[in-house]
Amino acid sequence: MGLLLLCNGGFMLLAAVVSGLYKDGATLSIALASICTMFVGVFMMYYTRGHKKEVKQKEGYIIVTFGWIVMSISGMLPYLFSGALPTVTNAFFETISGYTTTGASIMDDIEAMPEGILFWRSLTHWIGGMGIIVLAIAILPLLGIGGMQLFSAEAPGPTGDKLHPRITDTAKRLWLIYFGYTVAETILLQLAGMSFFDAINHAMATLSTGGFSTKNASVAHWNDQPMIQYIIIFFMFLAGSNFVLSYFAFKGKVQKVIKDEEFRYYAGFVIVFTIIVALVVYFKANITELTPGYPMVLGKAESAIRHSLFQIISVITTTGFVSADFTQWTPFLTVFFFGLFFLGGSAGSTAGGIKVMRHLLIIKNGVLEFKRTLHTNAIIPVRYNDKTVKEKIVYNIIGFFVLYMLLFIIGALVLGFLGLDFETAIGGAASSLGNVGPALGSLNPVSNFNSLPDLAKWWCGFLMLAGRLELFTVLILLTPYFWKST
Repeated sequence: MGLLLLCNGGFMLLAAVVSGLYKDGATLSIALASICTMFVGVFMMYYTRGHKKEVKQKEGYIIVTFGWIVMSISGMLPYLFSGALPTVTNAFFETISGYTTTGASIMDDIEAMPEGILFWRSLTHWIGGMGIIVLAIAILPLLGIGGMQLFSAEAPGPTGDKLHPRITDTAKRLWLIYFGYTVAETILLQLAGMSFFDAINHAMATLSTGGFSTKNASVAHWNDQPMIQYIIIFFMFLAGSNFVLSYFAFKGKVQKVIKDEEFRYYAGFVIVFTIIVALVVYFKANITELTPGYPMVLGKAESAIRHSLFQIISVITTTGFVSADFTQWTPFLTVFFFGLFFLGGSAGSTAGGIKVMRHLLIIKNGVLEFKRTLHTNAIIPVRYNDKTVKEKIVYNIIGFFVLYMLLFIIGALVLGFLGLDFETAIGGAASSLGNVGPALGSLNPVSNFNSLPDLAKWWCGFLMLAGRLELFTVLILLTPYFWKST
């Protein structure tokens, strides 16, 4: 955790440099936050230098969960010191929303914020996204709970597929891809007409599937520049797919990408859902309200397809960027998008949610139950990527799904108890737990979370953390037997 704080302080220093370049008045505040964070990190590392560096499974859960909490506590210092978000509740909410790549904001006027603060806000996304990749690929499978334990090029197993035998080398390769995608999107967005500052911030938010924008209207600010939105669509799709598949593609192993079952369904869902939404929008919704204040550049059909594709990918990948308010299209589409809050992207991506792979295996197992009922003596295993999936993994996924839905119900009940109306409560709980960002009701895509009571903001922060760290990692710490010595 000391090392995490040291790295976090280093990123803050980078934000202070950006602040200095833009002379936004927040440079000293961000630099002070950086110094404080690094000082605490160095102190923690020095104080624990003599301890044995052995990390067992129990310590793994503690490090992962408390690491995210410690990062969030330190990450809110730039907001507090600069006065951008003067209350601890709002600063913590914005920070944990950043690190968990949820993208739910409480800022009423984003464009009035100093550039250094906006850059730091986007950096929290980018740091969180990097951390999630390493967690998904390297750490969580070792704890026996990672979605990546099902991804394997050769044979499925609890340790998953590794690009390289050593975890550190796996992490380095994936970070390189992640960094490369970020640079590529920044360049393309700038060529398409964005300023460099807007481009790099949106690139960091896209690849982390976070969704923080530098504009009050989010990506709808560029509704009159379709190319910018198409570039973001492409990179949202990449960020929502398994980063290991990107590695295989760069190595020329395209067949591994095409044959991956989860990727095929992920791409198929995007295409089918976009067609459904585009048809409804084209024939039922008021097309002139899709882009208020902006012209339909390439016509009614293109506008319907682009906004439908943008919002479908944004919600499925849990990025949360907004090009239009989908809750205003039709009641059917409001319910449709609410259902997509529970889908999620691919395992091994920066996307949140339940994940496509888990849905696939739950559905497959459910269908096979009919066969097992008819053929009671037959052994009928679930297969994924033409390999047999162990029963233990199937039970793990079913348990995860039940726990996820239970936590969603509890989450909505708590928000309802705190005074939120039905639509806002279920939307806020689903969005926070799935790390989606925009929700329903008063938390719709063109609003923010600032209207929530303080207790509701803390509760949503807990749901964001639990959803981001695959539930078990956080919830197991709340059980009494975890803390009993064995």
